[in-house]
Amino acid sequence: MPPANSRPHPLQLNGAGPRPTKVDTSYTWLAAYFMLNLSLTIYNKAILSTFKFGFPWTLTGIHTLCSGVGAYIMGRMGYFQPAVLGEHENMVMLMFSFLYTMNIAISNVSLHEVSVAFHQVVRAMTPVFTIAISILFLGKRYTTLTYLSLMPLLLGVYMATVGDYSYTAMGFFLTVLGTVLAAVKTVVTNRIQMGRLQLHPLDLLLRMSPLAFVQTVIFSWMKGELDEVVSFCKTEMSASLIIALLINGIIAFFLNFVSFTANKKTSALTMTVAANVKQVLSIVVAVTVFNTKIGFLNGLGIIMTLFGGACYSYVDFREKAQRMRPPTPAFPQVSSNNGPILTEKESEELQNIRISNQ
Repeated sequence: MPPANSRPHPLQLNGAGPRPTKVDTSYTWLAAYFMLNLSLTIYNKAILSTFKFGFPWTLTGIHTLCSGVGAYIMGRMGYFQPAVLGEHENMVMLMFSFLYTMNIAISNVSLHEVSVAFHQVVRAMTPVFTIAISILFLGKRYTTLTYLSLMPLLLGVYMATVGDYSYTAMGFFLTVLGTVLAAVKTVVTNRIQMGRLQLHPLDLLLRMSPLAFVQTVIFSWMKGELDEVVSFCKTEMSASLIIALLINGIIAFFLNFVSFTANKKTSALTMTVAANVKQVLSIVVAVTVFNTKIGFLNGLGIIMTLFGGACYSYVDFREKAQRMRPPTPAFPQVSSNNGPILTEKESEELQNIRISNQ
């Protein structure tokens, strides 16, 4: 049996090899991540307000179920080749799905103990925890410019979400724990796709989604939501709601796929920064679509967050360009306008002469 990382998993059509295109860039995937994330936010809001479908665990279950089915269909169509995993790798997938579900669970529970403004501000610290985890456990290092570019971003989120910062001791603990788990999930997602396993994003989604769906149903049953959903379906369910939930699940599938792909093509820190920018863009959408009122400080925070996101993107792009630049040779070949370039043997002899003359 071949090891888990014995073959790559490129996005391929009908078994063909990878076909790189100009649109297959990290910035394209990040743009798609923003678009789908905001679309799902608006759609969730519409379902909640139009159909009064206030069952967050059930909605998450629909998302994971549709993601699993969508990934399975893509695999059957030949868009990716599933990896062969051993017992240890399958246990990693189980733990990852549990991390995914627990992140949602703790976030939902903490919202009952703290104000929305406090919850958003603490969650905005996810990039800080991501940096700490990457340094402590992965040995990564970041430049001073990277740290400085995060300052306006974090301050901007604080200003954009300023409001009633009320919380309980348990709520504070759960909110911080949820933020740490969000950072861990982002880092682990990147490592699963870029480390030894080298899983294709759709392959990761195929393995994680069914496990997360089962766990979500269990949480829904433990919270008593499952019984409420059954009662709701008997009295309020309609064909239009079924279609709306199906479309919602399809959007969630594409969002999960795009999110995993963007994580693989960028970095865990970039994804947490993108999540912060998306959070502020959600406020902009709420203002324009749902006529939500914001103050001057909130508006200034939105501008500062977008500015911080642009600063981080510039720093990240410049540092990647520097890393990709080929090193300058110690003794470059010498050329003359009146003669040919020196051969490799002549260059070596010239180098020996220089050393002997020192």
